[in-house]
Amino acid sequence: MSRKKEVSALRLRFAPSPTGYLHVGGARTALYNWLLARQSGGSFILRIEDTDLSRSTEEAIQAIVTDLRWLGLDWDEGPDAGGAHWPYRQTGRYALYRDAALRLLRGGHAYRCFCSPEELKERREAALREGRSPTYDRRCRSIPEEEARRMEAEGKPYALRFRVPEEGETVVKDLIRGEVTFRNREIEDFVLLRNDGTPTYNLAVVVDDLDMEITHVVRGDDHLSNTPKQLLIYRALEKEPPAFAHLPMIVGRDGKPLSKRHGDVAVGYYREAGFLPQAMVNFLALLGWSLDDSTTIMDRETLISGFSLQRVTSKPAVWDPDKLLWMNSQYIMSMGDQELAEAVKPFLAREGLLSGDDAEAMERLRRASPLIRERIKVLADAVPLLAFLFREVPVAEDAREFLEGEENRAVLREAGKRLLELESFTAGEIESLLRRTVEEMGLKPRKALQPIRVAVTGSKVSPPLFESMELLGREKCLQRIARALDRPGTL
Repeated sequence: MSRKKEVSALRLRFAPSPTGYLHVGGARTALYNWLLARQSGGSFILRIEDTDLSRSTEEAIQAIVTDLRWLGLDWDEGPDAGGAHWPYRQTGRYALYRDAALRLLRGGHAYRCFCSPEELKERREAALREGRSPTYDRRCRSIPEEEARRMEAEGKPYALRFRVPEEGETVVKDLIRGEVTFRNREIEDFVLLRNDGTPTYNLAVVVDDLDMEITHVVRGDDHLSNTPKQLLIYRALEKEPPAFAHLPMIVGRDGKPLSKRHGDVAVGYYREAGFLPQAMVNFLALLGWSLDDSTTIMDRETLISGFSLQRVTSKPAVWDPDKLLWMNSQYIMSMGDQELAEAVKPFLAREGLLSGDDAEAMERLRRASPLIRERIKVLADAVPLLAFLFREVPVAEDAREFLEGEENRAVLREAGKRLLELESFTAGEIESLLRRTVEEMGLKPRKALQPIRVAVTGSKVSPPLFESMELLGREKCLQRIARALDRPGTL
């Protein structure tokens, strides 16, 4: 069924730099762009901004792609999807950037700067020592064009700088923050092309957004200071800029910008730890936006239909790992048995507990799913809880005391005898038998059943005991009880 279009089709992009992992802040930016594109029936574009040759890696590109796919953020155009604006990696688009830079130069909006990196560094350091702004002093701005051409012909290295107007203001009409005004005299003459011919971010992003017909630029507010520079380039090229929206910063509970000191900030960590993509998407969506004043849990369709920039706040969004953990547990509790089993399967396989072609083990896992659904907050939590169903596990150190002492051993001996004779090895029958056994021994079930739990599961904390024993089967239960009696401390 087609989704009703509330607005005209938009073209939005997510343009990460492949210099490291996908940060949760970047993932939120990608999500908001994706939601707007899907809501409008438009296009979501993945563009790789890899002009930082010294830091960009293929491994980082693959990691970013993997994390975006895990989140379910598919793209309509990109490096692997093709599209009318190929290539979608900046290193393949240098000719476009150079053409635009030369057009700006010919139009008088740019000039050659012959200052060497060493000279610029010295002047910045001197300015800081003297309490002045360390911005470029524009000394090459006044070099006559004829002289600049002569220096170029002599082979003197130069960068191209944008000639920022010395008067007036540049106003950013932000869809979230409203109008933000920058005085032109406070904007330095920024570099367009470095002296090695590579483009800077501000030039490349304008050229790419124009070429790819981007209608809306939705990005973090750390880019707000770049926006007036980009608007000046659009104006100089006589092109209409896209609409801009700058998302609020994500901070820790201490109010400081989110970083590793607040815990893990890489999307890949949460994927590996067993967070569900649908929970992560839901949580990321709420970092600065809300559907209303009460709704917290939302499926993807609700997010697509309900998302709007009008309800995105300009105030910093607080990263709350406890809320994410709670939200993930809510999604886990809503999963069916087979769905949860399939989700847990890779985590058991990673530990060598389960192979993909073991139908019997998969059925055991499916039947175990309701036993752990309300006990786990992330999928990886299932591994220690279920390991005993798939292999013999050592007795946990803090549980060994339950296999020692005559009373505990007497419970194990008597339970072993009676379980051997039990006609139907089902959870209900096992529970009736064991409760009757310990009561006849004059013991309280809560305490007396612990030796059996430890013998069978290796831990004093496990899924429900009787259901676990049914899943494990009579033979293995009796073997483990016998081994616990023979060698306390091992199974």
